Parts: sequence; C-alpha cells; structure tokens
Amino acid sequence: MAEAPTTPPRKPKPPMSRLMRLSLKFVDRLTDATRRADGTLNRCALSLLDPRVPAISSPCRGVASRDVVLDGARRLRARLFHPATTTAKSTSPFPVIVFFHGGGFAYLSAASAAYDAACRRMARYASAAVLSVDYRRAPEHRFPAPYDDGVAALRFLDDPKNHPSTTTTIPLDVSRCFVAGDSAGGNIAHHVARRYACDAATFRNVRVAGLIAIQPFFGGEERTPSELRLDGAAPIVSIDRTDWMWRAFLPPGCDRTHEAANFASPAAAAGLDSPAFPPVLLAIGGFDPLQDWQRRYGEMLKSMGKDVRVAEYPDAIHAFYVFPGFDDARDFMIRVAEFVAECAGGGSSD
Repeated sequence: MAEAPTTPPRKPKPPMSRLMRLSLKFVDRLTDATRRADGTLNRCALSLLDPRVPAISSPCRGVASRDVVLDGARRLRARLFHPATTTAKSTSPFPVIVFFHGGGFAYLSAASAAYDAACRRMARYASAAVLSVDYRRAPEHRFPAPYDDGVAALRFLDDPKNHPSTTTTIPLDVSRCFVAGDSAGGNIAHHVARRYACDAATFRNVRVAGLIAIQPFFGGEERTPSELRLDGAAPIVSIDRTDWMWRAFLPPGCDRTHEAANFASPAAAAGLDSPAFPPVLLAIGGFDPLQDWQRRYGEMLKSMGKDVRVAEYPDAIHAFYVFPGFDDARDFMIRVAEFVAECAGGGSSD
C-alpha cells in the first residue's frame, strides 16, 4: 500500500496584525519590482515609493535635524539629529551615534521617512546626537564604497574645523562616539568599527566607545536553519531578495564567502583583535531569517574575549525597531540609551 504524501509543516507566522502583514507584503512586492533583469535598479520608481522627507531645524518632539555635507568631492551627505538645547543642562556635549540605515546596501536613505523617525527616536531616548550617513548604494557603488563612506564620516567628526560651520549650537563630544546600524547598516557599522580599530592611533579626537549592531546583515554560501524555516513566512527578508542584494553589492564574480558577507573570513579579521574594537550591543529577532548568522557573529566576538551584550526579541521581525507600534521597539530604544550611557561614561563631560 502506497504511503500517503506527507504535508510539509506550515511556516510560522510572526505575531502582527493582518493589516501590517499585508502592508509589508505589498511593499516587498513593489520593491522587488524595481529590480531590472540586468541587475540594476529603477531609481526613478524607487523615488516615488520612498520620497525623501526634509530635515526639520526646529525641534519636533524634542529633536531637531539638519543636513550636513561630509565630503563634497564624493557628494557624501548625512543628516544630523540632536536633542533640543533648551536648558542649561543640555549645553553639555552630546555623545555622537554615527548611524547607517538598512536596505540591503541598495535601498532607502538617511532621508527615508522610517529612518528619519527612527533616528529622531534614538536621539531622544539616548540624549545623543545621531549622524545618519547617506552612504553610496549598490549596485551603482559596490564594496567597499559604504565602508569608505563610514570611515569618512568618522574622519569628518575627527576634524574640529568641521564642527563650527556645520554644528553651530550643537555641542558634540566625539570622544564618546558610537557606530550603529540595522541590517546592511549593521554590517557597515561592524566593518567601520574594524577599520577604526586598525587605525585608532590616527584619530586625534574620535574615540569609538561602542557598536550597536541591530540585526546585522551577514551571510554565507550555506542556508542556515532559520533562513530555511522562515523563508516566505517572515516579511522584508527572503532568500531570493538577500541573494540579489549580495550579488548587487559584492565585487563581480565574488560569492558570499567574501569578507563583507562572511565575518569569519580570514580577510575580515583585521581589527577584531585590537583593544580599540568596542563593546557591542547586538539585537536579534526571533522572526528574522538572518538570526542564525547574527548569533554566530556574537559568538565569534565573545570567543575572542569581546564585550557583547545580546538583546533577544523572540517575536521580532527584521527591522522591528523602526515600527514604533511594536512594544519591542520601545524596549530596544531603552536598551540603546542604557548602552550609550554606560559605554560613554568614561568620556568627557565638560
């Protein structure tokens, strides 16, 4: 007697409203539709899907923002967020969080509505200035362009001559500096921290006190259990989508064993053994297909004796913290504020 065919197990669904699930699926499909067969993106269509929101010089919910030119030659810009300086106490210099947005190296910007709002919340919760870097994106600009832009942002902050003309009335303490980012931005923050650690002695004023890696985008040639279990079930991240992102970002002909994707690659080791590589706050979501890579990343750093604090959110999807409707989003902002306060404690307080 023939055996009855087995029914494959149902994919788990993240706990969210049906409306949010449908909305995210709609956005995913629209975003995928901007990918052309030749590997490029339809930037015109993307500009309609992701219109830039302006900086707001007057305080909005206690935080003001302005756009800053970091490097005119490469057209590198950033958006600076800072708590309103309305009290005598607030004249103390702010620690600085250098932030890199997500989007698979190819999508979104520092002026995207979701990241403008997220950086505003981060500045408010952490009582810090947030410099959100509008790094160059793939496929027009592949590896190592965003890493170069991240180091350029640190070099910009390191030069006191840049502060008066661009941050008037905003006191910055760059000796209490953090690098942060989510998804591809978390990947960039890690590699920028590595590069800083390799050359820390060449920075006169900037001291990187911490790395905030929010569901960082790493990968490899193998398919991990979480990727297989959640592919097609979790929003935002899918195997097909991330494979395309790596092809668009990595040098032509390279696979996911490349140092940009694989944090355990020998080529990715430089800087990790330096005492200048900072403590890490690592966020992991239980409905993020990338979670296995993120756990391996944290375990690798711990095995090297690094200070790694892991914030686990079992019900969180990829990029959960940009959705303020999730309770976990608020909790994580509190964790960021505590991490910044603790790691910045040894810096200047003049």
